[in-house]
Parts: sequence; C-alpha cells; structure tokens
Amino acid sequence: MNKKLLLVFTGVLLILSTCLYVFMSNEEEIVIASGKSDKSDKSVISTNALTMMYETEAGSGEYVVTSESVWPQEGYVFNENLSSCENCGTLSWNNETKRVVLTTSTSDKCYVYFDVYVPPTLADVCSTGGNLASCIQIYYATNGEGYDGLYYHDGVGTYTNADQEAEDNSYRYAGANPNNYVCFGSTASPCPTDNLYRIIGVFGDQVKLIKHDYATSALMGTNGDYDGQYTDDDSYYNGSNYSNIASYVWNVNRVNTWSTSQLNTVNLNTNYLNNIGRTWSSKIANHTWQVGGVSYGNAMNSSVKTAYTYEVGANTTYSAKIGLMYVSDYGYAASPANWSTNIGNLNNDTNRNNNWMFMGLDDWTISRTSDTSDGSWFVDASGGVYIGVGQDHAVRPTFYLNSNVTYVSGFGTSSDPIRIN
Repeated sequence: MNKKLLLVFTGVLLILSTCLYVFMSNEEEIVIASGKSDKSDKSVISTNALTMMYETEAGSGEYVVTSESVWPQEGYVFNENLSSCENCGTLSWNNETKRVVLTTSTSDKCYVYFDVYVPPTLADVCSTGGNLASCIQIYYATNGEGYDGLYYHDGVGTYTNADQEAEDNSYRYAGANPNNYVCFGSTASPCPTDNLYRIIGVFGDQVKLIKHDYATSALMGTNGDYDGQYTDDDSYYNGSNYSNIASYVWNVNRVNTWSTSQLNTVNLNTNYLNNIGRTWSSKIANHTWQVGGVSYGNAMNSSVKTAYTYEVGANTTYSAKIGLMYVSDYGYAASPANWSTNIGNLNNDTNRNNNWMFMGLDDWTISRTSDTSDGSWFVDASGGVYIGVGQDHAVRPTFYLNSNVTYVSGFGTSSDPIRIN
C-alpha cells in the first residue's frame, strides 16, 4: 500500500474512532421540534443547521428543500438511510411524538429526508398461502378505516354515518370502485371478464363474492325459471356483455318463497354449480341464507341499516351454496355518506356513481317482501330498490368462500384481480 493511501485510510479510521468514542462516552438524545432543540442545557440547533428534504413524487428518488417549519404528520415517511449529519450525529424518527430525534454530543448540521408515503397494497400485506379472510382484515388494520373503500362494521366508525353500520363486525367494501376483484372459475391470464367477481366483504372467517357482470344462460341454463335473453333498458349498464345476458323470474309460480324457487334450486344451485366445475364449486361454502325478507316500509322507505336489521332477524332460513345479494348488501356497497338515504331513493347520479355494486340493469336480490306473498326486491336499472312480481330480471350469483380458501396473488384491480388457491 502506498503512503498516500495509507494516510487516507488512517485518517478515515481516526475520524470513525473519534465519532465512536464521542457517542459511547458522551452521547445524548435531542428531540428536534420545529428546528430547535427542546433541551435547554444543550446548544440550540438552529434552523440554519437543519435542512429538511421532501421527495418530489413517490419513488422518484428526487428531493427538494422544503420551507416547512414542522415535521410532516402524514403523507411522508422518514428516510433513515439518506438522513445524516456532518459531525457524526445520527437521526431517527419517533413515531409516537412524530418528531426526529438527533443523537449527538456536539452541535451538528443535519439533512433530514422524507419520502412520499405509499400505502401498502393488498399484495404487500398478503402472503401466498395465507387465509384470504385474514388477509383482508390485515389490509384493513394496516391502512385504516375507509382506505380502498374497506369499512369495519362495529357501530363506532370514525366516518360519516357510522351510526348506520350493520354492527355485525363484518368488513365490507363500499364506494365507487374499490380494489375488490377476484378471478373465480378460471386460471387463465388475463382473467376472462366473465370470471371476474367482487368481494362484498368478510363475514366471520368467510369472504362473500358476487359476480361482477350478469350471468348468461350458458352459465345458469335455459330451464328452471329462465325467461329468455335480457332485453330491458340498458342506459346505465356498466358491463360489456349485454347481448349475452339472460333473464330469470324470481319464482315462476309468483310465490315469494325462496325454497320453492327454481331460480334457486335449478338455475343457481344445480346448473351454475355444475357449469363452474367441481374444482371451483368445492371452494364455495354451504351457507345459511336469511330469506324471511323485509317489508315495504323497512326497505324502500328506510335506510340500509333498517333493511339489514329486518333481513337478518326474519328467522326464515335456507341452506345452500349459491344465493343472491341481500337488499342490505347493495345499500352498504354505497359510500357511507349514502347509508342514511332511503334505499328507494338511491336512483340518482350521486348514489349510482358511489356504489360499486350498481351495474345498470334490473337485478334480483334474494330478499322477499315480507308483507306480501308474491313480491321480491330487485335493484332497478336506475339504482333504486323496488318490488317485482312475476317479472324477469338479470341475476348475479352470490356466495361465501370456504374459510380455508387462501390468497395467491393480485392487487384486486380488474386487470390484476385476486387469485385464490
């Protein structure tokens, strides 16, 4: 080794040794607040000795000096690797006080870097092979109430209309377009549009899905309560398969008893299950559906919570794998600000545009009208909820996944939906 290199190497070691000695012998923590030390017995760290740098945009790696005089409380995250001081001081972030801590024994000049905060995606928090229901709950816990349209229904939410929650400890997706897509019934890539489903929510240890677009006769058959191709108004239709959509009556006998409906027994729980195949039907749980329904006054003229309360308390049940959405499922898919709106009045742009479940065609629910013997509730093509008797409407199969279904991959978008085991 030549003399110049030896001198440089020796100098670096001397500096490092000095810093190490200083920190071990006399280091002290100083909490920096608004550019000044909050310890009166230490040298004041002036704003001239502190430079705060903000990343220009997420992932850019480019930073600009900010004129802010307080630490960022949200939107940014402390970059420990880039943050440094000229005189051996070290910087760390105190998450409780939301301040930077300088560990040093002398006055110093420091550079504090903050990156734009990017919330974790579903793929970030879910591990391959992890239970899907638990994965979604962790996603909620990581990002907080309302992020990506996910709300915990415990009755004490911090958002508008929390008092209108279902209070069943479910995790439900709400709003215009949350990332709740699942590819079901196919392993093809990209996922075929007809195999896109969406997560209504997590109920206990089970995830509840609804078909994104309406079912065709190829999926649900031309027997049972089939009534032909769907031909009604498609002014608000959000899908891309209108010419293939089939229509079905709720019960051809005009009796609103779900157990005698061939839409239930033939089209959904025979044809549909057979057509998706044993591999996929085995992922669906046998579920006890609440089929007692809800009265006219407690649905169309009431908020979603009232409808929910009567639907789940009706005491008439039916056990099967496949059902349809509840009236309350549709109501709770709207943004929380709309939960106090009468369900019959959801037929306007504000409510339609803030409800991911709205697809724009007449759409049967599983809920009967409890104060009649022939009527059943459906979501109208304009977004409101009304009573149908003997009419033919579109259908979206709805079901609960078995609790052992696991997450494989995907962000939950329509182009990169969740893949399951």
